[in-house]
Amino acid sequence: MGLHVPTLDDREWDRVWIGANIATMAAGGEPYGGMVDAALAVKGGKIAWVGAAADARATASARNVPVENCRGLWMLPGLIDCHTHLVYGGNRVEEFEKRLCGVSYEEIARAGGGIQSTVNATRAADAESLLASATGRAKRLMAEGVTTIEVKSGYGLELDTERRLLEVARELGLRLPVSIRTTYLGLHALPQEFRTDRAEFVARASGPWLESLAAAGLVDAVDAFCENIAFTLAETEQFLRAAQKLGLRAHVHAGQLTDMGGAELAAKYHALSADHLEYLSAGGAAALAAAGTVAVLSPGAYFTLRQTTPPPVALLRQAGVAMAVATDCNPGSSPCTSLLLALNMGCTLFGLTPAEALSGATRHAAQALGIEADAGTLEVGKRADFALYDIDRPAELCYNLGANPCVGVVRSGIARADAGAVLHGR
Repeated sequence: MGLHVPTLDDREWDRVWIGANIATMAAGGEPYGGMVDAALAVKGGKIAWVGAAADARATASARNVPVENCRGLWMLPGLIDCHTHLVYGGNRVEEFEKRLCGVSYEEIARAGGGIQSTVNATRAADAESLLASATGRAKRLMAEGVTTIEVKSGYGLELDTERRLLEVARELGLRLPVSIRTTYLGLHALPQEFRTDRAEFVARASGPWLESLAAAGLVDAVDAFCENIAFTLAETEQFLRAAQKLGLRAHVHAGQLTDMGGAELAAKYHALSADHLEYLSAGGAAALAAAGTVAVLSPGAYFTLRQTTPPPVALLRQAGVAMAVATDCNPGSSPCTSLLLALNMGCTLFGLTPAEALSGATRHAAQALGIEADAGTLEVGKRADFALYDIDRPAELCYNLGANPCVGVVRSGIARADAGAVLHGR
């Protein structure tokens, strides 16, 4: 990202948004990087300038630059949902009922339900039906100002279906005005056909399947579920080592139900993120901080599973670990398609401040996906992804339950058609 701030003489803009209150979410200074009565200019899909509205008005008038009048709306970086399982078949409402009747998540999984039931439904679904259902979920996220979504596979657990899931995720990014990052969740659950040969499944997922999907350009990163109902430290490390040899970064589902040392393993491989972390030691937090690995918090899963041990946010703060917040949208433990609701839950259930939560859906979410050079803050040189909200202050995005104050979304400098009319008619 360039640090050059153009002068009045060398500004060349395609369009400028004027009269907004801008929360740049840049590191340092005021918690939100707030600017009142400000403006943002775009050139070639990138942010070309951010500054005072009066300054921008003079330049726009002199250069005949198209102007969008924001009339006091708040502008934030496009939100980033950095942990989702957006593409899957079927649903798990029956298990939802069972859990409310006292059956635990672990008991359901060990009885062949849980992830395996979604695997069965997903294997039976064709690409068209998977794309249709995932499109609906993506649009609900996008309506709140989300401009980047991470999408994991993991509901195929065999090569052909895993490929179909990743291809559908890529297709979402082609058909919708949203950026998609794909993650091969190779170790999610042990499929029924490998119940008597775990080693063979791990070998395939870490070997020929991973190599084939990576060679096809379908994998931005990998992930593994390191947990007592899923995969061991040794199995997870085998997978991470294979990904590292291919030059792929990793995420790790760690510490959701027990502390098996997944955070330390994630740090050892300099993973982009360790996700969940309800169970985390001081040593694990220190390792994450040293490695620069982001802690991705999933309050939707915590809420849905009615867990009682929240992630140790104070410990993460003390260690200096960056914290992101995500929906963890999935059919079993977090059927959530509202990142704004996840922000509220991150505050009310985990004790995040609104500034921490919003940083967790912008700057730190970008870091968790390895795209911080292009997204996550409103700074010169970054992609012009931003959302406009009819709110009084940024914390309001973490305050309201069920409200969606998003009235405009811009991606790569182009206003989304479904939101632009709202802005122009305000």
